[in-house]
Amino acid sequence: MKKDNKYVIYWLLTGCILIFIMVIVGGITRLTHSGLSISNYKLISGTIPPMNEIEWQEAFDLYKQYPEFQKLNSDFTLQDFKDIYFWEWLHRVIGRLIGLVFLIPFFYFLIKKQLSRPTIKKSIILLALGAFQGFLGWYMVKSGLVDRPDVSHYRLAAHLTTAFLTFAYTFWVALDLIYPERKSVDLKFRNFIRIGLVVLLVQIIYGAFVAGLDAGFIHNHWPMMSEGKFMHETVHIEQDSLIKNLTEGKSGVQFVHRNLAYFVVILVLLIWWKSRKLQRSNLQTIGINSLLIIVGVQFILGVFTLILQVPVWLGVAHQVGAFFLLSTMTFTLHRFSK
Repeated sequence: MKKDNKYVIYWLLTGCILIFIMVIVGGITRLTHSGLSISNYKLISGTIPPMNEIEWQEAFDLYKQYPEFQKLNSDFTLQDFKDIYFWEWLHRVIGRLIGLVFLIPFFYFLIKKQLSRPTIKKSIILLALGAFQGFLGWYMVKSGLVDRPDVSHYRLAAHLTTAFLTFAYTFWVALDLIYPERKSVDLKFRNFIRIGLVVLLVQIIYGAFVAGLDAGFIHNHWPMMSEGKFMHETVHIEQDSLIKNLTEGKSGVQFVHRNLAYFVVILVLLIWWKSRKLQRSNLQTIGINSLLIIVGVQFILGVFTLILQVPVWLGVAHQVGAFFLLSTMTFTLHRFSK
């Protein structure tokens, strides 16, 4: 029997789609401030939401014991609680579904000997990433249940970035099977795309910092941070050190995120410009041109998300744009790799 057949590819791509959906729902959960509505973690029984008014009241009473209700949402009714509960519950259910979708087919393909040795090793890495992602989700929520009614932006960034990396690696493994052929490539150009990918990941991390600190709700001007100012004064005085200003201060984090966007655009433009001197396949050309289009759309989405003060639909669209940009960068790098 031929190993690594089309069903393995379908399995991996299904995982990619589910992670994509998970990230969208996670974005909605964050933007609707729903992430701390479920304060306990029950792997099996937690899959079923409250089914009657008594169970809903018990869940609401549990929510009342934690800082978010006590310090922010003390005026919440049971219906208000149900609204935020839904998104966090859906987010967790999709996470469990992803675990099953990765685990069950993996063991099936393993038993049927449909996985080559390299794919088995890569699949084990995927399973480890998925387990780590689940742990980070719990670790993130835990940070918002102690004193402050919000999760740590560092833990949020770790949770979101791991989701992006898990997707990118799953997509890469699928591409290895879809395009098994190897070719000669320009190593300098490949390394330049790698630099672009690293900078994009740093930008994604800072996007998570912005989300975690609610830093998108201030300095809602563009191209300046405020009228006539490239850098608002709070960028360098908000915290007690420069590093803290740029990693923990709302103004500093927004400053880095909005200006790093220019570097991402410039790098993509340089990738496109340098590629014109190379002999390219159709797929390589598609990857490069797609990068150029998507980075432009993503930049525009970022600007409007900022100046309109982060409406939920636009914040989610901006996060989806980052997902597509990472996907395209991954595909392009794969097509220019040996």
